[in-house]
Amino acid sequence: MIIRENIPISELVTMRIGGNARYVFELEDKEDIKNLISELKNHNIDKWYFLGAGANTFATDAGFDGAIIVNKIANIIFKGDGDKIHFKVSAGMDWDFFVERTTKEGCTGIECLAGIPGTVGAAPVQNIGAYGQEVATTITKIHALDMEKDELIELDPSECDFSYRHSIFNSTARGKYYIYEVDFTLEKGEIKGELYGSLQKYLDDNNITSREPKVLAEAVRNVRDSKLPDPKEIASSGSFFKNVYVDESKVAELDEKGIPHHGTKVNTGWLIENAGLKGKVFYGFKVSDKAALVLINESGKSYEDMQKAVKEISDTVEAKFGFKLEQEPNVIGK
Repeated sequence: MIIRENIPISELVTMRIGGNARYVFELEDKEDIKNLISELKNHNIDKWYFLGAGANTFATDAGFDGAIIVNKIANIIFKGDGDKIHFKVSAGMDWDFFVERTTKEGCTGIECLAGIPGTVGAAPVQNIGAYGQEVATTITKIHALDMEKDELIELDPSECDFSYRHSIFNSTARGKYYIYEVDFTLEKGEIKGELYGSLQKYLDDNNITSREPKVLAEAVRNVRDSKLPDPKEIASSGSFFKNVYVDESKVAELDEKGIPHHGTKVNTGWLIENAGLKGKVFYGFKVSDKAALVLINESGKSYEDMQKAVKEISDTVEAKFGFKLEQEPNVIGK
């Protein structure tokens, strides 16, 4: 276990926003996980935050008077069972590397989640999803350290309260369970049904008819690259605003107003763009001119300025369309 003190959180997160963390703990093997609670006690730490690759997170200007815990363990084991393949993956594994590995085995289930930055351990926290797929549908077991009882446990998906961008890990049990390993079961085959518009358009434009998982995964990466900035090169946190969901009774109203939707889901990027905000800069933060869901940190220096920008964007969308926007990234310490 590597323990560092007084580390700028802005260096750990892709939005490049946040004050200092009192400690950063880097876990390098399973023994570090078993010893985590005792090390926290040894350093008189009673507050902690679990961080993956920092792609969906930032911190306030005050920083964090506790320990940020980062899993550096990246192992993967898999075995076949007929048309199904079972994967056991360390939480520190790069998410897109895992997607690539599954598609090489011809597995469907998460190919449309290709290119999403972050780690395997962070995926169930937000219940990441894209182009009609959600990671929760493929998870069979979550292995975690119960931070209250200091014991290793297993959680079934039914215990995780998965829904759109939601789980117990980012709500009712935030900070209670440290995910160190995730089990997945995927099936060999190809995705069924209608594909999302932008993905289907890319396939049509490039004369691609195959639905092989590795082909779709590469297509998704290309679509994402055309819209989303690489967080390693451009400071951002990926999709900043959650898509809006409405009651079934409101769908007809959306049609009357000409607001595009996929069932009860309204594309928030469309709302932001049609509120005239695409490409505009607020307090150093720019609404991406490629994908309006993305907020880019061009010259912003503080969490306070970012919140001013978010409020102005949200207020403008609400005034025009009546929808209140909700940000997706987590805030360390809040």
